[in-house]
Amino acid sequence: MRSKRELDAAIRAEGRAVLIVNTRSRRGRRQFDRSRRLLAEAGLSFLETFPVSEPGRLTETFSAALALRPDLVVVGGGDGTIAEAVGHLAGLDVALGLLPLGTTNNFARGLHLPVGLAGAVAVLRDGKVADVDVGYIGDEVFANMVSIGLSVQVAERVSPRLKRLAGRSAYALTALRLLPRHRPFRAVLRIDGESHELTTHQLNIANGSHQSGRPFAADASLDDRLLAVYRLGDAGLPQLAAATVRHMLAGHRRSLADDMFLTTDDRVHVETDPPLGVEADGELRGRTPVTIVMRANALRVLVPQSFEDR
Repeated sequence: MRSKRELDAAIRAEGRAVLIVNTRSRRGRRQFDRSRRLLAEAGLSFLETFPVSEPGRLTETFSAALALRPDLVVVGGGDGTIAEAVGHLAGLDVALGLLPLGTTNNFARGLHLPVGLAGAVAVLRDGKVADVDVGYIGDEVFANMVSIGLSVQVAERVSPRLKRLAGRSAYALTALRLLPRHRPFRAVLRIDGESHELTTHQLNIANGSHQSGRPFAADASLDDRLLAVYRLGDAGLPQLAAATVRHMLAGHRRSLADDMFLTTDDRVHVETDPPLGVEADGELRGRTPVTIVMRANALRVLVPQSFEDR
């Protein structure tokens, strides 16, 4: 495994890079040609370009791209596409570059990346290689967050058309529609040898720092070597609504030291009553009980020079 400096030098000198763009993401289809033009204008060239119009072909596309032995894999798409990329690149001596083309772009925001295309291209040209954390559910990698509760139903039922029209507000609008009929659940968490019981409508276990496109704590980071566990509200619907509003308005002022958070540098085991679906980075990943594990510095990624690489 090369040092970050060595990998960065190889990317700049040899230019062994590939480009994968999900052209079915919210902005991917519209921005594919513009992405290629901006990348070319920035002096970035690629061994091969892979436009992917069928999400089911992402796995084979990453296999084909990695067979070219690149130093850099640039991926354009939303959080689901980025999560697929992280799953393929975690643990490899290959850097991930991002073109955030999705609805919420939580992982990109956690890396302090511009969500505008021109700014993201500038980071690919002028940024640096950093090592950041990832999470695991069993053998499967996730980039940003695991969720249990209302958000799973939202992910299942949010309309692609509404996402195209309303952007990240589509999730909030869908949640408001589902909220009156949602039932709370009981969860038992085992963290660092201690057991915690709670009742809630929404439980999150975060490797990253953003939920729904907004920070949930000012000091959360993809490079803090922590999983952060928090719930939104208690058993009552009014508490859930109030906690969601506080998250939207005040997340950037909270700290992981606040009472609402539990943190660990190892793992979280979750059991729920009743058993519930588990979502990671917008994709369903089985049902509870589930164990989530943090792996420090397991992913190499291109970030702005200002990103604090710990």
